[in-house]
Order: sequence, then structure tokens, then C-alpha cells
Amino acid sequence: MILLNSTISDIHPLPRIMDNSGGTRLLGWNIPPEELVHIPEHWLVYPEPEASIHYLLAILYTAFFIMSLVGNGLVLWIFSAAKSLRTPSNMFVVNLAFCDFIMMAKAPIFIYNAFNRGFAAGHIGCQVFAFIGSLSGIGAGMTNACIAYDRYTTISNPLEGKLTMIKALVMISCLWTYTIPWAVLPLLEVWGRFVPEGYLTSCSFDYFMDTFDNRMFVAVIFTFSYVIPMTMIIYFYSQIVSHVISHEKALKEQAKKMNVESLRSNANQGQSAEIRIAKAAITICFLYVASWTPYAVMAIIGSFGDASLLTPGVTMIPAVTCKLVACLDPWVYAISHPRYRIELQKRLPWLAIKEENETASTNTGHTNVTQTNSPADGAHG
Repeated sequence: MILLNSTISDIHPLPRIMDNSGGTRLLGWNIPPEELVHIPEHWLVYPEPEASIHYLLAILYTAFFIMSLVGNGLVLWIFSAAKSLRTPSNMFVVNLAFCDFIMMAKAPIFIYNAFNRGFAAGHIGCQVFAFIGSLSGIGAGMTNACIAYDRYTTISNPLEGKLTMIKALVMISCLWTYTIPWAVLPLLEVWGRFVPEGYLTSCSFDYFMDTFDNRMFVAVIFTFSYVIPMTMIIYFYSQIVSHVISHEKALKEQAKKMNVESLRSNANQGQSAEIRIAKAAITICFLYVASWTPYAVMAIIGSFGDASLLTPGVTMIPAVTCKLVACLDPWVYAISHPRYRIELQKRLPWLAIKEENETASTNTGHTNVTQTNSPADGAHG
């Protein structure tokens, strides 16, 4: 690579401009010469975007920053403070909220870069941004896989599959042991490296360096940070849906043998169990696929495909989708949690959350069972 093999004196002074476009500035025009060696040459041939695009992205990231810190901050606070929510399964929800929290805690670096229209935070800021991004991104993916496993074992084997606190702690420890090396190796440049990308306002691992070691790193991290958790999530949730459908089918067959309409006391109220589970599974899988697949595909194209497809504008889209999921996760995993809503209602009554108390709900359920079963009991009597 020309820039990597050049000395500082070989790099032309600022500003960098296009010779054939009437003095149009290129990306990196406002970067000191000593910082240019940290930027892949791929980006330095593109014209700088309009200032309004930088400012729009800065405003978008500011909104993401506020949404994520408030949403995930509430999850961390409520799930940690409420004794009723300190369950082994909820430890994964807390871990996911922590990953999403730190994912967007680094947003001020991007916002600062965007308002300064480039690589303003420098090499150190880039390393911090990419290191936290790797930790939180891979950590969140593996936490999603652990949540899928926990739900699968709980539903498929409710008696013996219940998670214990020790098992949850061991799984979380293994999760971080699995995640940390993929952030430390490129940070120390032992294998791979962290570099700016897109409009040079965000940073990630280098998927453009044309060496065997770097291509191997991209292939391996693609497998371990995307393929493995994705496979686990799809497998466990598909098994949950299959199990619930089979269970519902068995209940219907048993009801037919007993000559009753349904064995469920509330069969005609609300949606059936398999539809509710299927919707939750599809939502979770879609959220993960939609947010991380574009980034994974982009990395593979950069290393093994036609890199000219990856313009700065195109590569900013996957970067935004990865941040968006950090804002949506607390809504998918926690806001719909009845106990969480009750605890939130207790601590922040001004939010005007209307959640029925579990005791009242249980009493209502018992009433429905009695009313439904009484005629049948009388008929059999």
C-alpha cells in the first residue's frame, strides 16, 4: 500500500483536492499528514460529502445516543434494583442491556467527528470507538444466542431445563471470554487492525487490507461473531416454534377425544400460544438479521469481493443499522416484560404505565377456569 510504505515527507501537504473536478475536496482533506497512514487508501479517492450529510448523521446518532442510554439505563436500573426481577434468565437481559448501553456510549466520538467533518478524534479516538464497538456488538450477538437457548430449554423442558444462577453466571463468563479476544487482537494489531470507515467518522476492523493474514482474520471473525450466534438463534427459536405447535396439536387431539372444544380455559380469548411465540421468535430473529447482516456482508465484500461497491455512503448504512438495534433491544426484551412494567410503574408513576398486577391477573385466570369448566363438570356429573 502506497501510504503505508511512504514516509511522512512523501505525503503532500493539505488540502488534498481532485485535479480533474474543479478543486473538489477528497475525503481526508482536513487530516494531518501523520494521521493519513492510519486510513485505508480505498476511502481517500472519494469526494468529501456535503456538510449537511455529516450534520444529519450527527443529529441521528445524538437521537440514538439518548434513546439507548435512557432505554437501556432504565433496564439496568430496574432489573438490578427489583428483587422480583433478579432471576437467572433476566441476567441475560441485563447483560444485553449493558452491551447496548456501551454500544451507544461511544456515540459522542462519532458525533464529534461528524460535526468536524472527518477524522477529528484521531487515531486514539478511532481505536476506542472500534474497541467498544467490537466488545458490545459481538457480546450482544452471543447474549442473544444465550437468551434463545434459555427460552428453548425452559419451554421444551420446563421441569429440568430451568436455569440456575450459577449456570447463568458461568454462561455469561464464557460469553465474555469468547468475546474479548476479538476486540483485543485488532486493538493491539496482533491480528487485524482498527481503521476509519465510510466518511471517516466511524471505525471498525480493516476489511480492505489485501494480505492473507487480514483476509483470514475477516473470515474467522465473520464466522465467530456472526455465523455462530446467528445459527444458534435461528435453531433455538425454530425449535421453540416447532415445540409449541406440536404441543398445541396434541392438546387439540386430546380435546377431540374428550369431546370438548378445547382444554384451554381461555381458548377463545386473545391469540393462541403458538402464534404469540412465533411472533416473538420472528421479531427477535429479524431484528438481529436486519441489523448485523448488512455489516457482515459488507466486510466479506471488502475482503473477498468487489471493493468498488463499497462507497462511503453505502457503508454508512450498515453502521447505522447496528446502532439502531441498540435502541430497539430494550423495547423488544424488557418493555414487553410484565414484571418490568409493574416495577417501572412503581418507581416512575408519572410515566402512567397501566400494567395489571400479577395477582389480579392470576385471580382473573382462576375465575375464567371455573366459569368455563363448571358446565362441563355438570354435564359429566
